Amino acid sequence: MKEHWDERYSATDYIYGTNPNAWFRDKLLQLTPGSILLPAEGEGRNAVFAAKNGWKVLAFDQSTEGRKKALRLAVREGVRIDYLVSDLHEFNDIGMTFDAIALIFVHLPPEVREQVHRHLTGFLKPGGFLILEAFTDEQLKNTSGGPKTPLLLYNSKIIERDFNQLRFIDFTESTVILDEGPLHRGEAHVVRLFAQKPFPECPQ
Repeated sequence: MKEHWDERYSATDYIYGTNPNAWFRDKLLQLTPGSILLPAEGEGRNAVFAAKNGWKVLAFDQSTEGRKKALRLAVREGVRIDYLVSDLHEFNDIGMTFDAIALIFVHLPPEVREQVHRHLTGFLKPGGFLILEAFTDEQLKNTSGGPKTPLLLYNSKIIERDFNQLRFIDFTESTVILDEGPLHRGEAHVVRLFAQKPFPECPQ
């Protein structure tokens, strides 16, 4: 998969655009800036937006080409982001926790999906927020992007199960119109989650 994404991201154009994902943008602007983790961040559009709005950003992706484009975009926009090359399964920045984590179109096979989701949300501080958007299995009938393998697509039940340790604030499965560069454009069926990690219960 690394070779696949390196090839895609080696294109001159930003294949998912340079503007942030709409769901990510709207939810992030509701929060007080702090630290944010952006796994599988690709070309950096969401990381740069977060940095421009006062967030301390740590992003990572398995693609070295994605990292190069993200850092170029950050320079162009006059912000700083920290960006590592790491696999989703291997990321383990011990000792760091974050005020927010965003998983924007991060699609994983079922044999590792729940494990990775729980691993990543373990980096949330108590009271921290998760912002997620992903394609559902209804997306197969659309031409607006996303995996063409059904096992890589999600639905509400999968998201409810994987993130049941969080408090759901806003949770929808619906049809939206994407306008995110040449590879995400048109009518799409997505699941969206905005959730918070609970604070530990105070002892009686």
